[in-house]
Amino acid sequence: MDRIRVLIVDDEAPARAKLRRFLAADPEVEVVGEAGSGTEAVEAVRALAPDVVFLDIQMPGLDGFGVVAALEGEPLPQVVFVTAYDEFAVKAFEVHAVDYLLKPFGPDRFARALTRVKERVRARRDDGLDRRLRTVLAAVTRRPTYLERILVPDGGKSVLLEVSRIDWIEAEGNHVRLHVGTASHLVRATLAALEERLDPARFLRIHRSRIVNANRIREVHPWSHGDQLVVLRDGTELIMSRRYRDRLARLEL
Repeated sequence: MDRIRVLIVDDEAPARAKLRRFLAADPEVEVVGEAGSGTEAVEAVRALAPDVVFLDIQMPGLDGFGVVAALEGEPLPQVVFVTAYDEFAVKAFEVHAVDYLLKPFGPDRFARALTRVKERVRARRDDGLDRRLRTVLAAVTRRPTYLERILVPDGGKSVLLEVSRIDWIEAEGNHVRLHVGTASHLVRATLAALEERLDPARFLRIHRSRIVNANRIREVHPWSHGDQLVVLRDGTELIMSRRYRDRLARLEL
């Protein structure tokens, strides 16, 4: 029996290596290629005609959904979406029976996804994949996708942190520090890049180096030179620069 041909797509080399390692344990599978960007993924699907593609969603430039859109009208392989924190997309996948893996996943969860997609490939049936993928794509792209969870270091491991638990965020060079109650987590990212991924209705930029969860704000007081003092529910006091005072208008009726 011919082996199932798999393409791995992820912009992070360690993530591709993990998938390659899990796939190598299955003698029925052959990894025919890898792609580190959405553009490379589209070219690889066309050139290699894989049976299955493990497709990361969050990639710079052309993301996973953009890859599917770019292949509209062309034969699609079976797609297993891989995502770290897009809760809305996960719900859409479940509703429309599209395969997905939620990072971080282990060998057991991966094995279940691979078994399911192998069965579909072996059956060689038209199970409405194109229609289901288009439906998911339409549902997800109708609204902005904001971070719901973020992977943070915790001792010698990494854990998924619910974004709603974050009280406030401050810039520290090429990192940001996420303040969660009495704890904090240092994550490699810029404040500007993180701000783009956060829901502006929930998180307000109040300073060039600070973002605050609007649900944690208790009081706002005049300060000096047009600045304002933001007091959080736990008593934390943060200065809002006059440059960002207009952000408060989002909270007004």
